Amino acid sequence: MKKPPIIWTNVLFFSITFLAAATLVPWYGFTHGFTSSHWLAFIACMFYAGMSITAGYHRLWAHKTYDAHPVVEFIFALGGAFALQNSALHWSSDHRVHHGQVDDPVKDPYAATNGFWYSHIGWMLRDYQGDSYSDYSNCRDLQRNKIVMWQHRHYMKLVLATNIGIPLVLGLMIGDVLAMLLLAGLLRLVLSQHFTFFINSVAHIWGSRPYTEKNTARDNGVLALFTYGEGYHNFHHIFASDYRNGIKWFHYDPTKWMIRAFAAVGLAKKLKRTPVERIEKAKAETLMNRTQNRLAKLPLAQDKLTLLQQEYDLLLKKLQHYCALKKQVLEVKKNNMLQQCEKSALMTQYHELEAAWENQKQAWLALNARLLKASFS
Repeated sequence: MKKPPIIWTNVLFFSITFLAAATLVPWYGFTHGFTSSHWLAFIACMFYAGMSITAGYHRLWAHKTYDAHPVVEFIFALGGAFALQNSALHWSSDHRVHHGQVDDPVKDPYAATNGFWYSHIGWMLRDYQGDSYSDYSNCRDLQRNKIVMWQHRHYMKLVLATNIGIPLVLGLMIGDVLAMLLLAGLLRLVLSQHFTFFINSVAHIWGSRPYTEKNTARDNGVLALFTYGEGYHNFHHIFASDYRNGIKWFHYDPTKWMIRAFAAVGLAKKLKRTPVERIEKAKAETLMNRTQNRLAKLPLAQDKLTLLQQEYDLLLKKLQHYCALKKQVLEVKKNNMLQQCEKSALMTQYHELEAAWENQKQAWLALNARLLKASFS
């Protein structure tokens, strides 16, 4: 099959910017030096560009996980142009196709099944999309967004204005224009682009799959450090409408924290969260399938499979009871419907079900580990 034509503009752009960053930045650093002010400005620009993609392009526009004030949208629209990863409309359209057709080697724009190079950057170096490149029919909602369409119409002007203007202004403020053009301009651009590209490539290769094994997406805490929390990709691919990627308190997800901060001051609302029951059921089902598949390959495994199924059914039953009562407790607290004694009895029952659920979960995890260890030791 003949390969699509090369997009030489993209090939030259990615090649030249990468080589320039790899040579000019070290050269200037050794010959002139960068101050702490230069590096602080660079970090600020990295976060502005990166968070505009993660909180703006990705979680706000592509997945509609929350609503943002127009001022926030405008800031993200400028930051998205600064990141130079196409307009919000085009980026979101590609990303929605990716989620709908994930891992399909033809329909997924940056399918990981086509290899690391293709999913990281190769998909942008040839005209793989053809006539569908400008098909935004999956983004009717965004086409009604005035800020998104303003950015789309004036995208290249905004790219030039931000990528030249921001480093230039910072350079004049700090007193070294060339240093800022190299750090806040060139190096920031290359790194912020490749950090995003890592989600399309590395996050589909390296990491764990605790929530689903139906696609290649992985959870990777290390990658989250470089991608403003986007590294928890296995969770994201099954619960894409959740404004969070890292759901644990210790998960590094500054994008989630910023969205929460916006909500606290009235700049964001309608933050979508996946119910605990759905998350826990997904984890249990994934582990169940994994253990079943491994045990099924062994002779005389029926008794173990039966025990596994019984414990799995009990786990889901206790989870359902716990979550149902938790919902009731939240309603009571919200509406202040019960007397103090009734509340006390309800909370006692709630804590008992919570403990029963946690104990069953630990027993379930221990059973899986024990069955697998005994079977393959």
